[in-house]
Amino acid sequence: MNFLRRWQSLILSILLGVAFASVGALLTNLDDWYFNLNQPSWKPPDPAFGLIWSIIFGLSAAAAWLSWNSAKTPKRQMLYLSLYLVNGGLNILWSFFYFNLHRPDWSLIECLPLWLSVLSIIIYQWRDSKLASLLVVPYLIWVSIATVLNWQTVVLNGF
Repeated sequence: MNFLRRWQSLILSILLGVAFASVGALLTNLDDWYFNLNQPSWKPPDPAFGLIWSIIFGLSAAAAWLSWNSAKTPKRQMLYLSLYLVNGGLNILWSFFYFNLHRPDWSLIECLPLWLSVLSIIIYQWRDSKLASLLVVPYLIWVSIATVLNWQTVVLNGF
């Protein structure tokens, strides 16, 4: 792949990561409903979530770029693009359910497809770029932790 195409794919990876993060942030409505929820004692402080997600989206953008440029065929490139688009959509949907519809129970159900989408990215990237695959592992760990946090919030609040 030529130099210009590598830069274009890098810019696209960054723009998609920023777009997904921005939409998720816009949907994160920390209102009275949220602050009145009973939360597990181990929940990280609210400001930590922005930092955690920024790191995850940065690593994911780098992984997307690496996998795109390591792909052996255009079909594999489209597979990676599709996996990241589906994952970004699921991530946004989780925020919408939880923060806008005030339905942690729905967001908990949605955690499974979100988790599976992250796992799929890791598995498929392994073939073309082990580094890209490893860069997404923190995302899988975080979604696992967030799922338990979501579940405990549902239990503590009787949803």
